[in-house]
Amino acid sequence: MAAEIQPKPLTRKPILLQRVEGSQEVVNMAVIVPKEEGVISVSEDRTVRVWLKRDSGQYWPSIYQVMPSPCSCMSFNPETRRLSIGLDNGTISEFILSEDYNKMTPVKNYQAHQSRVTMILFVLELEWVLSTGQDKQFAWHCSESGQRLGGYRTSAVASGLQFDVETRHVFIGDQSGQVTILKLEQDSCTLVTTFRGHTGGVTALCWDPVQRVLFSGSSDHSVIMWDIGGRKGTAIELQGHNDKVQALSYVQHTRQLISCGGDGGIVVWNMDVERQECDLLCALFRKTPEWLDSDSCQKCDQPFFWNFKQMWDSKKIGLRQHHCRKCGKAVCGKCSSKRSSIPLMGFEFEVRVCDSCHEAITDEERAPTATFHDSKHNIVHVHFDATRGWLLTSGTDKVIKLWDMTPVVS
Repeated sequence: MAAEIQPKPLTRKPILLQRVEGSQEVVNMAVIVPKEEGVISVSEDRTVRVWLKRDSGQYWPSIYQVMPSPCSCMSFNPETRRLSIGLDNGTISEFILSEDYNKMTPVKNYQAHQSRVTMILFVLELEWVLSTGQDKQFAWHCSESGQRLGGYRTSAVASGLQFDVETRHVFIGDQSGQVTILKLEQDSCTLVTTFRGHTGGVTALCWDPVQRVLFSGSSDHSVIMWDIGGRKGTAIELQGHNDKVQALSYVQHTRQLISCGGDGGIVVWNMDVERQECDLLCALFRKTPEWLDSDSCQKCDQPFFWNFKQMWDSKKIGLRQHHCRKCGKAVCGKCSSKRSSIPLMGFEFEVRVCDSCHEAITDEERAPTATFHDSKHNIVHVHFDATRGWLLTSGTDKVIKLWDMTPVVS
């Protein structure tokens, strides 16, 4: 009797809709044009391009503008069609795009920084332009007059910038791994706090004004969710990348976080599950849970290599210390020979656990809380269009890709 053929379960994954090619250098930033089949991009090749979909199904530039310096970043406001472009020479150039996206009219230039602009945000409600630069300066300007309103010197070059309109708090992530929170007034700012949870530089920030949580991505391959509004001082660490996290986007209506990295990975995190939190102090030292101190293995009592007295008394060679990622106990390699994923603690990949914790972890606890997808290019920036469920990724390969994310973001 022939074996019954079982149908394979359908694998939900993003659908590649389009490849947009033509840039001569890396596309540093790009956005999907709302309600249009179009893309706006800025590139290291000094060009600003507006790509519109033609009858052939391909995207071709309706606008091709060459700037005086490489384009490092941008901010586009769909309501006003105001396009702010950060340049390598420290200037921010502002344009208004026509309704048919076939023309861009210069408005003004801001001499915002002494060197490369790293991030820009345009705040329509306040008519402010916020920016950071390689000169380690955060600045904000009035978009009506072009006047500089104020500034703040960061501890390192900033690579993440977010703003909460309601409270006027600005979040700045820098390459030292620090996140700075400032309270902005019309022409002054106050330092609220600084915190650090990454061992590498902060590469991306994402703010959810509804849940009032801040997400930070880092070159240490991790994402941390910071409870800002809850005043609990808690944080959740997410481990799901094999390379630095380059970009973040939060989908509010589904409570899913999209993180993209230098490994080409697109990770979609379900943030609607209750993960194990750690207090902020543990997060600052990347100990989730808190790692315990001991001079000998807390399972077999073998001495660690610095415990000379116990080594001499027991005539045993000292062992290297490890920590179980679930219970936090200090253990030797023999007592922590197993690996396991612990998604509810943020570990989607297998990590070191002690043997007793490995036996105690159930299959339900190993169930993934994220899905993993390969974009097949080193992502440097993303933009998500929630109305259509489209994701734009731009990579070091000079290619822009458009994805239908509805199979995985729903």
